[in-house]
This record gives sequence, C-alpha cells and structure tokens, in this order.
Amino acid sequence: MKTRKRIIISGILNHCYQKTLNGALLFYNYIDHLVHFTIVCIVAARYDVAVLSFCQMPDHIHGGYIASDKKSLSAFMRDSTMWYAKYGQAPQIRKREIFVKNFGSAIKKGDKKARTNIIYIGNNPVERHLVEKAEDYQWNYLAYAVSPNPFSKPLVIRKASCEMKKAIEVIKGMHREDQPLSYTLLKRLFSKLDSQERKQLIDFIVTTYSVIDYAAASRFFDSYEDMIGAMHYNTGSEYDINEVFIGRSDACYADIASWLRSRLNLKDIHDVFLLSEEKRTDLIFEIHKSTGASLEQIAKFLRLTITKVA
Repeated sequence: MKTRKRIIISGILNHCYQKTLNGALLFYNYIDHLVHFTIVCIVAARYDVAVLSFCQMPDHIHGGYIASDKKSLSAFMRDSTMWYAKYGQAPQIRKREIFVKNFGSAIKKGDKKARTNIIYIGNNPVERHLVEKAEDYQWNYLAYAVSPNPFSKPLVIRKASCEMKKAIEVIKGMHREDQPLSYTLLKRLFSKLDSQERKQLIDFIVTTYSVIDYAAASRFFDSYEDMIGAMHYNTGSEYDINEVFIGRSDACYADIASWLRSRLNLKDIHDVFLLSEEKRTDLIFEIHKSTGASLEQIAKFLRLTITKVA
C-alpha cells in the first residue's frame, strides 16, 4: 500500500493523531496524564513546535501543532512518544511497546479548517461521553486558559503543608532543568498529600509546564469565550484522518479501573499488569458481567489482543 506523503507548511496548523498498538489503553490515572503532558511540553519547546490544542484521550492523543517544517514536527512526535513509551510509563508496563510507529497528520490550511479542527479536538471527550462540556474535561487543558487552578482551590503556598511545599520546590526544580516528571517521582510526591493538595498539585504542574498557546488558538475565533461557545454548538469534524472508535463511550474505563481496584485490592491500577496474560484474560468475562463494558474495551484496558479474548 502506498503511503501518503506527509505535508507540512510553515505557520499552518497541523492536526496530529497518535494511536496505540492494538488500540491499547494509554492513560490509566492522573499521573499517566501528567507525565505525558510534561514530556510533550518539554519536547515541543525543544523543537520550537507551537501547541494550539491538545487532548489526551484514554487510548489516543490529538494535537493541533504549528511547526517550521516537516523535520521539526516529525522529531517532536518521535521524541515525545518514544520518551513516554521508554521512560514515562509506570514501571509495571514500561518495557512494553505502546505506540504505532507512524502518527497521522492532516494540514489545516485556512481559518475555517483550523477552527473546525480545534473544535474537533476539544470536543473529543464530549463525543466519547466523558464529560458534557469540553471545558469540563481536565485532559484537553481548555480550562487552564482562564484559570491556574480550574480543578482545585487556590493554592496559598505560605499556608501549604510542609510536604506540599517540598513537592512544589521539586516541580519547580525539574522544570528549571527542562526535565519532564517521572511516574515514580510523582507517585512519591502525591502519596504524601491529602486529596485537596493532590488536586492543587495537579493544577500547579499543568500551569508550570504548559506551553499551550491559547491566544493563538483563540485568534481563529473572536475570543476564547467564542471558541468554547463554538464547541458547545458544534462537534467539529475530521475527514483527513481515519479515527477508529471501539464502543460508543469511553466512560467504561473508569468503571473497569474501579472494579479492578476493589476486586484485586490494587493500590496502583498498573499492578494489574503484574498478572500474567492468562490471568488477565481470565478476568475479562467477570469484568464484563459486573460493569457491562464490551469485551473489546476490556481487552484494550488489559492490553490483550481480541484473539486472546475469544
């Protein structure tokens, strides 16, 4: 099969779509999201790639990027995915390949196509029934355009606990060194905080590392408010990239995770991968019976191929 030539035009928005091998789940908890986000932000700055929109879905990633040339965009996508696959994933699954080799991309020349694509990326979690409104989804990062703490109470450092202050200094230090955060580091930092502080630290990490250019994205609309309003009234569309969906909703993945934590008494959801493939396969029908999730989506969560389920 002939591979379509990738087209990149300097200064023009590109929609990039990164899938996983066999549709495997990519993000299992908030630490996964944060580790990947910090990697993407560090690597984007390294290759001078502007990030106008970004969305981490459970099993794939969307991004609206502007790069100077094909080499820069390809290097950004290569390094960010490779870094996460090799070093960013939780220790239980770090040695496993996760991404397909080639990413999908489509140039969005003209304001209308750019607007439609920004809406499409922002609305992905709405279409997959994870939230009712695009800005309510934490991992498309839209809410951070207007607030440094959209999902937590304002952080007053002088009133913070000793452990919270230490965590903040660690985050600041890593950012100053242009280093992304690791799963092991974040798990240690979060383990010493209460639930409110965890939410505050998540927001702090995002606002500290974020390179998303909300102003550039908003310029395709009249304002940020109009951009969000457009997402409320339109779903957006993408005809240039073949996006394949399994099931009608991604909400089932949270149900699967909750069932596994309770049934197996897991402290970290990734501990399910300490089980052999055979033992994970044995769980599938019990999970299906308890949660109603489709066999295909359960297999994706457990990183099993469909043939092994059947």
